[in-house]
Amino acid sequence: MRRTLYTADHEAYRETVREFVAREVVPHHERWDAERWIDRSVFAAAAKQGIYGLQIPEIYGGAGEQDYRYRMIVCEEIAKIHALSFGLTISLQDDLVLHYLLDLTTDEQKQRWLPGMAAGELIGALAMTEPGAGSDLQGIRTTARKDGADWILNGQKTFISSGIMADLVIVAARTDPDAGSKGFSLFVVERDMPGFVRGRKLDKVGLPGQDTAELFFEDLRVPAANLLGTEGRGLHHLMSHLPRERLGVSAKAIATCRAIFEDTRRYCFERRAFGQAIGDFQHVRFELAEMATEIDIAQSYVDDSALAFNAGELTPVDAAKGKWYISELQKRLVDRCLQLHGGYGYMTEYPVARAYLDTRIETIYGGTTAIMKEIIGRDLAR
Repeated sequence: MRRTLYTADHEAYRETVREFVAREVVPHHERWDAERWIDRSVFAAAAKQGIYGLQIPEIYGGAGEQDYRYRMIVCEEIAKIHALSFGLTISLQDDLVLHYLLDLTTDEQKQRWLPGMAAGELIGALAMTEPGAGSDLQGIRTTARKDGADWILNGQKTFISSGIMADLVIVAARTDPDAGSKGFSLFVVERDMPGFVRGRKLDKVGLPGQDTAELFFEDLRVPAANLLGTEGRGLHHLMSHLPRERLGVSAKAIATCRAIFEDTRRYCFERRAFGQAIGDFQHVRFELAEMATEIDIAQSYVDDSALAFNAGELTPVDAAKGKWYISELQKRLVDRCLQLHGGYGYMTEYPVARAYLDTRIETIYGGTTAIMKEIIGRDLAR
C-alpha cells in the first residue's frame, strides 16, 4: 500500500538523515553498545545536521520546524541501521525533554538552555520514576521545600534514561504534602549543582549503549529561577506532555517492526533448507503475510497520529491506544522474526537477536500496557 504521508521536502530530508547515520552512526553503534556509552560528539554532529531539535525556534539556533513527520523519518532511518540505543537517546531529547523546555520555560530560561540544546552541547533527562513510584506519579516522595527564594530538593530517582550523561534533569518533586494532585512541581537540576549525586549506571537487559541511572538529591539548593512551569502544576505538566512521549514510542516501534521484518523477509528467501528457500514453504509465507499486514495497518494508525499531533488534535486516549498496541506488536513481531531465523536468530551478530533484547522495554516505559488500557477504559466508561 502506497503511503502518502511524506512530501518531496520530507524525502529530501530523509537523504540528509540517511547520509548522516551512514557516516556518524553506522561505524560506531556496535562499539557504543559494547562500551555501554555513546560518544557525546555524535549529538553535536546530529544537532548541526538537524537530526533532532528541529522544533527549537531559529532565535535559539533551531529550525523552528514543528512538523512531526520529520521526526518519524529520523526514527525510520535509525531503525534501518539497527542503532536502537542511539535512536532512544535522540527520542529522549525530541519527544521528552525539549517538549518540556519549549512549552514551560520563561524567556530567561529559554535563553539559558535552548541554544545549548540546539547545538547538541546540552543533553537532557526527565526524572519521574522512583523506587516506589513508577506509573503512580502521586506516589512520588522526592520533596522540595522553600528556603527563602530557593528550594531545597531531597529524594531519589531510578531508571532515569541518560541519567549519567545528562547536563539538565527535569525533576518531579512534591512541594505541598497537603495539596493532593496539586502538590507537585517540576525543577531543572543542572550538572554541577552541589547535592546532585549520580548513582549506578544500571545494567539493563537491552539498549546497552543508552545509559540509565539512579539519581540522588541531597539538600540540593535549586534557585527559584529553575522552577519549570507553574508551582503546584507539576502533575498537570507531566500528564499534558505524555501524548508526545507516547507518539514517540509508537513511531520508534513501528519503524523497528518494519526494519526487522524486512531483514527477516530477505533472510527467508536467502536461507535454504530441504532444497529450497525457506520462504517458499507455505508456513513461512503465511507468517510473513500476517506480519506484513499487521505492520501496514499499524503504520496507518501512526501516520494518522502524527497528522493529528501536527494539528494539535492528538488526545491522550488516542496516544495511549497507539502506544500499547504498537509496542506489543513490536514485541510479538520481533519474537516471530527471531523464530524464522532459527538458531541464527539467537546469535547477537544478527540484528534480530539484539532487537529481541532491546524491544522488551517498549511495553513498560512511557506507561505500561496495563496503564494504557486503564486510560482507554476509563474514557470508555465515562
